[in-house]
Amino acid sequence: MENSTTGSSSGGISFIGLLTIVFIVLKLTGVIKWSWLWVIAPAWIPLVIYLIIALIVFLLANSRRK
Repeated sequence: MENSTTGSSSGGISFIGLLTIVFIVLKLTGVIKWSWLWVIAPAWIPLVIYLIIALIVFLLANSRRK
């Protein structure tokens, strides 16, 4: 029997996830002395950027309706 799939799936960890893990390990081992806010920044900064873009799009869409 042949094992084939028609779709593709990507597993694993993203660059941002890997960077967050690296920063956490460096913080826990004492290599960096950053605040935890900046250690986990790779995880929350993209989310903030997406939310700002969504807010701008939402506001522009509502202003065109009026």
